[in-house]
Amino acid sequence: MSCSGSITLRRSTRSDVGESAYGVGMNQEDMMDSDMLVAVDAKDRPILDQIVSKKEAHVFSPDSPRGVAHRAFSVFLFNSKGEMLLTKRASSKITFPDVWTNTCCSHPLHNMIPNEVDEVDALPEFPGIKHAAIRKLKHELGISPKDVPHQDFRFLTRFHYWASDTLTYGSDAPWGEHEIDYCLMIQCPGTIQLDPNPEEVGEIQWVSADELRDLMLSSEGSSEQRLWSPWFRGIMERGGFTWWGDLEEALKEGSKYCNKDITYFDPPPEHTGSYNLPTHGQDMGVLKNSKQEH
Repeated sequence: MSCSGSITLRRSTRSDVGESAYGVGMNQEDMMDSDMLVAVDAKDRPILDQIVSKKEAHVFSPDSPRGVAHRAFSVFLFNSKGEMLLTKRASSKITFPDVWTNTCCSHPLHNMIPNEVDEVDALPEFPGIKHAAIRKLKHELGISPKDVPHQDFRFLTRFHYWASDTLTYGSDAPWGEHEIDYCLMIQCPGTIQLDPNPEEVGEIQWVSADELRDLMLSSEGSSEQRLWSPWFRGIMERGGFTWWGDLEEALKEGSKYCNKDITYFDPPPEHTGSYNLPTHGQDMGVLKNSKQEH
């Protein structure tokens, strides 16, 4: 089913941008307008003749109850002790501010150098997604590309999920997420120099798997509840802790955990907006790919 409503799809006019220049002199509103996302169909095939801005893809409303499905990635970065770097999204973030999540969550973009738009048959290398991860780790956390070599990233699987940002904006939340999310893992053996961008990251914390479990459990029903992103919770509940518990295997080339699956999940009830109806199916907000129809 095609997304309905006032979403405007267009060809990008943004000039090619390199990793080092991305985000310089821009705030959250600027990037909402200038970032051109990779809209995909239900099989994660890019819709190359229809470009949607970050803002347009994330608008939720009665006319567009799940925004527009697009590609994203979630990086899980580990240190030499096997601890994962968690980040708390900055208060200035427009979508899901002040929530704790995995190391870095963002999108591959059109018109970037190096190219970030992979064909779906690029599995398992997905070089473009990895270029996007390197770009955003630099932008959000100040991590030098030399500390996260392209060849050290491991793609494991994809998740298709959506969530309304109701905890920030209430039941009529104007923003949300609808992504096919690529899970990328990487371990850095040496010292990692971090310089978090305050526009992107509010806090950071290294944790073990047991510490993360305790943090998530202690947040439930607590008056000082730590909020977690719905995608991070969904991923950890559907394989994240398993991969972490077998990190050496997960980081191998040809890991047994690497697959071509796209696992769908709905959000927890608290991330359902007033416009999200029980009659909406998995195809809500997923654009049809005219070039792939027979």
